[in-house]
Amino acid sequence: MTPTKASKPAITPADEQLAEMAKALGHPARVAILRQLADEGECVCGQIVSALPLAQATVSQHLKVLKDAGLVQGEIDGPRVCYCLNPEGLKKFKKLVAALPAES
Repeated sequence: MTPTKASKPAITPADEQLAEMAKALGHPARVAILRQLADEGECVCGQIVSALPLAQATVSQHLKVLKDAGLVQGEIDGPRVCYCLNPEGLKKFKKLVAALPAES
C-alpha cells in the first residue's frame, strides 16, 4: 500500500536544526575542534591551528561553520577571537538527537 501525502511525516523546524548541526559535525576536523575546546575550555584560533594539521584559514572556516550551527561561540578579545563550546547549543543538539525514534 502506498502512503498518502497526508501520512508522510512533515519536515519540522527541529528536523532542519538537527540536520544543520549534524552537517556541522560531519567533518572530522570540526569534531577535533569541539574536543579541543572541551578539553581547554576556551582557545584562540592560533591555539587550535597549533593542535591541528590545518592552515589558519581552514580552521577559521571550520570555526565559522560550528559557530553558525550554534555549537561554538566566540568572544572578541582585542585583535583575537576567543572560542568556546556553546553549552546551550550542545544541549539542544543532545535533545534533538534524543528525540529521534529508537531502534525497534
